[in-house]
Amino acid sequence: MNILAFDIETIPDVAAGRKLYGLDGLSDADIAQVMFAKRREQTGESEFLRHHLQRVAAISAVLRREDSLTVWSLGEPDSSEADLIRRFFDGIEKYTPTLVSWNGGGFDLPVLHYRCLTHGISAPRYWENGRDDQSFRWNNYLSRFHERHTDLMDVLAGYQPRAGAPLDEMAQLLGFPGKLGRHGSEVWGQYLDGKIGEIRDYCEFDALNTYLIYLRYELMRGNLDEAGYKREAEMVRKTLRDANKPHFNEFLKAWK
Repeated sequence: MNILAFDIETIPDVAAGRKLYGLDGLSDADIAQVMFAKRREQTGESEFLRHHLQRVAAISAVLRREDSLTVWSLGEPDSSEADLIRRFFDGIEKYTPTLVSWNGGGFDLPVLHYRCLTHGISAPRYWENGRDDQSFRWNNYLSRFHERHTDLMDVLAGYQPRAGAPLDEMAQLLGFPGKLGRHGSEVWGQYLDGKIGEIRDYCEFDALNTYLIYLRYELMRGNLDEAGYKREAEMVRKTLRDANKPHFNEFLKAWK
C-alpha cells in the first residue's frame, strides 16, 4: 500500500481580491490587508480567509511505498501554483495512495478543489467514485467516511467538530516535534519577504508530524504491532538523517 501524508500552505489570492473588490492599482500587500479587513467584518474577529480566496504556496508530502520513504516539497521554490497542484494530482494518478492529512477534508482538499477549477487541472483518479473502477465505489477519496483519504483530525474526533485537536499540540503530546515555534499565520509575511524556502520547510514539518501521528494511529488500530511501529518510525529518522538538511536536523533534535 502506498501512503501519502501531505500538507499545504496558502496565501491570500490577491488576484481574486483585486477582481472581486475592484482593487486595481493597489499592491499585493495592500489588497491582502483589504481582504483580511473584510473577513474580520464578516466574522467579528478572525481574518482567516475563506477557502476560495486562498492560493497554494507550498505542498509537502511524506510518501511511503514498497521499501522507501521520501519527504519533500513538490516542485521547485519558483514553481507556479498550477505546477505544484498538477504534480500533486499526478502523484495520485500514478500511485493511487492512501492520502493522510490533518484537517485535509476541512481545509487542504477544498482549497485544492477550487484551485484545480481556477487552473483547469484534470484529476480523474482523485474524482473517481466507482463509475469506472468499482473498487472506488466502496472506498474513494471523496467520502468523509472512507479510508482512501484519512483525515486524522476528523477521524480521531469521531467526526465531531467540537472534539478536533490542533496538529501541533497533538504531535507534541505524542512526543513528536510539532511545528517548532512556527505558525501558519507567518506564511504570508514570509512570502512577501521572498522566504519561500522557509515556507516549504515549515510545510514539511507539518507533513512529517501528520505521518508520525498516522503511524501511531495504525498502531492503535492494530495494523502495526509494536515492532512494526518502531521499524517505521526508525525509517523516518534514517531518511531525515541521510538527507542531512538543517531543518530536518532540527526536527530530529526535537524528536523525543
